[in-house]
Order: sequence, then structure tokens, then C-alpha cells
Amino acid sequence: MIENIIPPELAARLADLYDRMAGAYDLVAAELAFSCESCDDNCCDSFFLHHTLIEWAYLWQGLGELPEEDLRRVRARAERYLAEAAAAMARGEHPRSMCPLNEEGLCALYRHRLMICRMHGVPARITRPDGKAMQFPGCFRCQELTAGMARTPEVDRTGLYRELAGLEQELVAATGRGRTRIKMSIAEMIVAGPPRR
Repeated sequence: MIENIIPPELAARLADLYDRMAGAYDLVAAELAFSCESCDDNCCDSFFLHHTLIEWAYLWQGLGELPEEDLRRVRARAERYLAEAAAAMARGEHPRSMCPLNEEGLCALYRHRLMICRMHGVPARITRPDGKAMQFPGCFRCQELTAGMARTPEVDRTGLYRELAGLEQELVAATGRGRTRIKMSIAEMIVAGPPRR
């Protein structure tokens, strides 16, 4: 049994937020007639870093539900991923290895996938706490779809990110950990094991 530091009520609120993130993504994707189906690229080999304790703990909530043999297989892939990423960075290259959770093109923890896994692909914007607005054009395939559009539909991630930050603060307070700086790939989260109090 893997101990998880997320109180059940907080985990339920994060799951609800994740569902709303996916819903916001789906609305924009539908408006653009955008789909990942038959894409030559795969976002699961993108090198994303994640920054919240709550997402790390929620990932481990999902990993804890896997049969032991499946968890061992995921850990072995995570270790390979880290070795490949280190070798790429040593060569001055951006790592591009398949996520250790990807199994035959599908996420083994789809219900527990992290924020960026739910939001990447479609155009988006965010207004930072300092008031600076940032825009993201979406993946290359989405950019091809939106080229020449007078108005590009997009997801406003601002409120969603603020809510995630609020949940993060609640978890940090509940665990008594103090401010925790996280900057980890999914593979690092897997190899490190679940976060402790």
C-alpha cells in the first residue's frame, strides 16, 4: 500500500479541476475540428517539467492503483527515460523520449494525467499574477489549422491555474511541509517515489 499525502477531499477537488481543464480543451478542440488522431508527432515525447506537489502526489495516487508488475514496468521505463534525457542534455540537446506512462500510444494513468497533459495542444492564454499576458499558439498541427484565421479560439488557463495554485497551497499547509519548489519530469516523479510529509 502506497501512502498518499493528499486528503481525499482535496484529491476530489483536483479531479474536478482536471475534468474542467479537459472540458475547456475539448470546447476549443471542437471549435477548431482539432484532433490528435493519426498525428505523426506525439506530445508524450515532449520534455515537460511539472511544478506542484499536489500533481506529484496525485500521480502517485494513480500509480498506487496499478498492479505491482505494471508499476515495476513503469519504473523501469522511467529509469530508462532519465538515462536517455541525461545523455541528450549532455550532448546539448533537448530531451525527446517517450513518457514512461505511454503504453502502445495510450496513457497508462489517463485519469491521473497531469495538467499539461490535459491542456497542451490547443491555443491558450494566461495572465500572470504580475498582469503580463502570455499566449500559446498550440502544437504544430493546431497552428496549421489556425493559420490565417481572423480569430483563433483559445483556452484561458488563468482561472484554472489559479485554482491549481490554491489547491497546492492547501496541500502544503495540510502536510506542514512549508513552501516546496518542484521542478520534475514525470519520470523523475516516478523514480523518486511518492512525496512524503
